[in-house]
Amino acid sequence: MTGGQAPDKPQTPWGITRQVVAEGVSQVVVVSDEPGRYPPGTPWAEGVTIRDRGELDAVQRELRVVGGVTVLLYDQTCAAEKRRRRKRGTFPSPPRRVFINEAVCEGCGDCGVVSNCVAIKPLETAFGRKREIDQSSCNKDFSCVEGFCPSFVTVHGAEPRKPAAARAAGADALAGALRDLPEPAAAVGSDYNILVTGIGGTGVVTIGALLGMAAHLSRMGVSVLDQTGLAQKNGAVTSHVRVAATPDALHGTRIPAASADLVIGCDMVVAAGQEALALYREGRTRAVVNDHVTPLASFAIMPDQPQDARPLIDTVRRAVGRDAADFVAAGRLAEALMGDAIFTNPFLLGYACQKGLLPFGRDALERAIRLNGVSVAANLEAFGWGRVTAHAPERVLAVATPAARPAARLPEMLEEIVAHRRAHLTAYQNARYAARYEKLVRRVAEAEARVAPGHDELARAVAASYARLLAYKDEYEVARLYSLPAFRERLAATFETPQRLTVHLAPPILSRPDPATGVAGKREFGPWMFTAFRVLAKFKALRGTPFDPFGRSADRRLERRLIADYEALAERMLRELTAGNRDIFAALLSLPERIRGYGHVKERHVAEAEERRKELLAELDRKARPVLRAAESA
Repeated sequence: MTGGQAPDKPQTPWGITRQVVAEGVSQVVVVSDEPGRYPPGTPWAEGVTIRDRGELDAVQRELRVVGGVTVLLYDQTCAAEKRRRRKRGTFPSPPRRVFINEAVCEGCGDCGVVSNCVAIKPLETAFGRKREIDQSSCNKDFSCVEGFCPSFVTVHGAEPRKPAAARAAGADALAGALRDLPEPAAAVGSDYNILVTGIGGTGVVTIGALLGMAAHLSRMGVSVLDQTGLAQKNGAVTSHVRVAATPDALHGTRIPAASADLVIGCDMVVAAGQEALALYREGRTRAVVNDHVTPLASFAIMPDQPQDARPLIDTVRRAVGRDAADFVAAGRLAEALMGDAIFTNPFLLGYACQKGLLPFGRDALERAIRLNGVSVAANLEAFGWGRVTAHAPERVLAVATPAARPAARLPEMLEEIVAHRRAHLTAYQNARYAARYEKLVRRVAEAEARVAPGHDELARAVAASYARLLAYKDEYEVARLYSLPAFRERLAATFETPQRLTVHLAPPILSRPDPATGVAGKREFGPWMFTAFRVLAKFKALRGTPFDPFGRSADRRLERRLIADYEALAERMLRELTAGNRDIFAALLSLPERIRGYGHVKERHVAEAEERRKELLAELDRKARPVLRAAESA
C-alpha cells in the first residue's frame, strides 16, 4: 500500500501465503529486506521459502520457469513510510548513514539505476557532475550501495552535522530578529485560493493541513483537497486550499482555472508544470517559490539531465507577472539554519505569512503548528526564519551564509583546464605523465588556431577528455583518493564524529559474479581497509609497468587501449584538421566524457561511445570525399 494506508483488515505475510496456496498457487517465495526477523514456527504455508531482497532478480528468473501460477511476496515497509514513522519516533532508525566519496565517484548514475532513490543528487565539481547523498531525504534503504562503484562509504554511529553557524546563532538570534519584525497583515478578500505544490515525502500535505487548521481557528470556512498521485516516487503533489468567510461560501474543493490567489511552490518543477500553470492569472496570483531544482525521478536513468532553474523561473514569472513572484533560497537556507532541508516548507509558509499573502494571521498558523504535534519547536523555528527572510534577509544571510558549502569553481578557459588537469595528473602519476598530457593539448591548440583563429572549442574538448582517459581510476588511484585529507574533511563537514567507517567494494579476486547477470557482488570492508588504501597508494609507480599486479586485468587493458586509440585519433586530427571538419573532430575527441563508471558499467559506456565514434568517422569520411575529388581534379 502506498502512502501508509491501513488495509481493510489485518494482514500478515504468512496469512497471505496460506490464502494463495489454498487457492491453488503452485509456488510461493517471500522476499524481505529482513529475512531473519521471522522466528522458527512462523505459520507459513507449506513449501514457502524466505529469501533476501538482494536475490529478487534470481527469484524472478526461477519463478518464470515454474509451471502454473506463482506468487512472489515482497515484504518490506515502504521506505518513505519508514522515514515518516522515524520522525514520529515510532520506527527504529538504523545508526548508520551512506556517504559518497565524490573524488572516487565517476558520475555514471549506476547507484540511481539500482536503487531508483530520490536522495541521490547531482553534485557539480571541477571534474564534472558527480553524485552525493541528500541526508535530509535519505530513507536509509541502503540499496544505493549496490551501485557498481567503490565510492560508497557507510558511516556508523553518526548523524548529519547541524551547521556550526546555526548552532552559534542559536535561538537568541532568531528571537531578537522576531522582536524587530512588524506584525504581518492578512490578505483581504471574501474568498482566497491557495495552491501548494511539491513532491512526495517532503510535507506538502502537512502544509495544506496547517493552512486548513489556521483557517478553521480563524473561524473561516475552508476546504483542503490533496492530489498526491505518484508521491512516493518523487512525483508531483499539490494541495488545493480554499478559504472563505463562511463554509456556505465554498463551492467545490478544487481551485478553478485562473483563480489561484497564492502559490506556495515548495518544488519549482511542479510549480512550473502545466497543471499548476492553468490555475495562475496575471494580476491576481502571487507566488512564493523555493528556487532549488529538485532532480526529477528520471535523473536516475538520465545522469546528464539539465538542472537549470532559469527556464522554470521564467515560466512562472510569465504566468503571474514579473513582480508577483518571489523566488527564495528556502531549501539552502533551511538546511544551513536547521541542519535539514525537510524544514523548507514551513520556512516558505513563514515567508508568505510575513509578506501578508495569507488570509489569516500569524497566531493562527503558529497555533496550527503546535496542534499538529510533530517537531513543534523545529517547525516554529523554520516558520520564524521564513518570516525574518521576508522582512530582513540580510539578518538571515549573516547567520546562514557561513554554513553553506562553497560552490565548486569549474575551470572553463583552456588555460584553467590545462593547469587544473596538469596538477591532477602529476599527483595521479608524476610530472612526466602530466607533461605528456600538456604536450598533446598544446599541439591541438596550435592546430586549431591555424584553421579557426580565436576559437579553442576543440582544444578544450581534448584538455578535458584526454585527462579523463589518462587518469583512469584503477586500484592505486581509488586508494590514493581515499587517502587524501579532502575525504576526511568532507566527512567531518557532513557528520558528527563517526564511530566507524566501512567501504563497499567488489575486488575481482574476492567477489564472485552473479551466475545470472555476470555482475560481481559487492562486499563491505571494515576500517582496516582505509589503512590498506594508504599503503596501496604508495605503489602507484608500478602502474603500467611489468610489475603491476593489476595491469593484466581486462579493465586495465581496456583503459590502456582507450588511451592509445585516443592518441591515434588526435594524430589523425592534427594531419587532417580543417575549418570544415573541426566540429566533427571536436565531437569525436569529446566522446571520453561519456565513458564513466567501473567494470561492466564502464564497458557498456565504452560500447555506446564506440557506436557513436563509428557514426562520426563515417560523417568525417563523407565530408572528406569532395575535398579529395577536388584535389585529384586539380
